[in-house]
Amino acid sequence: MSILSVVSLDAPTLVLLAALTIILLVYVSTGSKSHGIVNFPPGPAPLPLIGNLHTLDLKKLNKSLMKISEKYGTVFSVKLGLRSVVVLTGYDTVKDALVNHADAFGERARVPIFDAVSKGHGIIFGHGDSWKQMRRFALTTLRDFGMGKKTIEDKIMEETDFLMKMIDSHKGKAFNPTVKLNSAVANIICSIVFGDRFNYEDEKFVSLVTRVNENIQLLGSPMVQLYNALPLLRFLPGPHKRILSNTEQTIDFLTGFFRDNHQKLDENDLRSFIDAFMFRQQKESGNPNSYFNENNLRYSTINLFSAGMETTSTTLRWGMLLMMKYPEIQKKVHEEIIRVIGSERFPRVENRKDLPYTDAVIHEIQRFGDIVPLNISHETTVDLNFKGFFIPKGTHVIPLLSSVLYDKTQWEKPTEFNPSHFLDAEGKFVKRDAFMPFSAGRRACVGETLAKMELFLFFSALIQKFKFQVPPNVSELGLESGVGFTSFPKYPYVCAVRR
Repeated sequence: MSILSVVSLDAPTLVLLAALTIILLVYVSTGSKSHGIVNFPPGPAPLPLIGNLHTLDLKKLNKSLMKISEKYGTVFSVKLGLRSVVVLTGYDTVKDALVNHADAFGERARVPIFDAVSKGHGIIFGHGDSWKQMRRFALTTLRDFGMGKKTIEDKIMEETDFLMKMIDSHKGKAFNPTVKLNSAVANIICSIVFGDRFNYEDEKFVSLVTRVNENIQLLGSPMVQLYNALPLLRFLPGPHKRILSNTEQTIDFLTGFFRDNHQKLDENDLRSFIDAFMFRQQKESGNPNSYFNENNLRYSTINLFSAGMETTSTTLRWGMLLMMKYPEIQKKVHEEIIRVIGSERFPRVENRKDLPYTDAVIHEIQRFGDIVPLNISHETTVDLNFKGFFIPKGTHVIPLLSSVLYDKTQWEKPTEFNPSHFLDAEGKFVKRDAFMPFSAGRRACVGETLAKMELFLFFSALIQKFKFQVPPNVSELGLESGVGFTSFPKYPYVCAVRR
């Protein structure tokens, strides 16, 4: 889907074309940002103003970029509107950039929609010293409140029980698990961030989950991609307005929660991430340059809640779909779980080493699902020479995770769902260096440890207790992904029959 198919020739289109003409007149003298740079990474020839947008599928930008890499190599550039963006593809190149040149590629790109949403605050989209302090504080506090420990494992098991009761209520009939899976996973991060879980029927909680889910889908929409490329289009109607409205409602919800929480704050009994942040905020109240301010509290909380919910729940949705698609693989997982653990008690983290096939299947779900295909854009902090090319300071960089998880040089059958990617000849689990769903380097996912624990415990318990099967009215189950910032299963329904 190129830019030409995003809009149609109607009245709004005429307004859009007029806006584009104005932008062209304003910016025509600026030319390409890479113009005149010697040895800048090569790429397809751009058009004025729109760059390469006319040739890119804005619904599946990752696939368009992987196609371009076949011609230009693992380091190339594209013009997204007026901005030149460097794209890194393949395991060797992405790892070299994010790990071996971590500082040089360690800044977060200033993408218009993310700047509008978070204004440079928080953990995911923060910059400079503010980001460093927020990330360090988040990692420490998440560990203090149980990430990677038995306390959070117990909470996951408790939440699994609630989730199973919800699944049981459908009595084996087809249902869409999206909101309830989001809620179950969200409750784990809620127990850390807010200090408690929410009922699945709580209206404010459901609204919060729904807004976050909607925003993550809209962030990957073609019109938002167009807005990011040509941000002066912000005055036009579109999904970017909806994203900002959803964010404002979430901030209103959090502001009320923070106010109530502050009144009950007890420095001798800190029960959550928010408590710990507010206590630190009080300690640094005399420092006008402190980064422990209201904005960082708001957006760090939103970041933890959103990231802590969406990617894990989406991976579980892929897991359900793939188990329906490949019942023979589901059967082997179930047989291994019953053989090692039995049918009565839930699997625990300590059992993972004794469940190599189950572990391999979970890893392959993550690889095949390719949950965050574009990664989140980085920005270079210095001028540097990389892989034979010169990349100036301040260049936007896309380390394409799709190209790593589907790298033909790293995976035997990259386009197939194949748990053997993570098993040796004896059936033992094998780690793979190119398994990089959480990204890598300084901007790798803060909650990676928690996500791995959640995926193993939720998935193994669900397969232990339920058989997932294709709904009776479906003849062929497709594995297409929907359009969004994350890659989610386009087919939304599951049938889960209690074993």
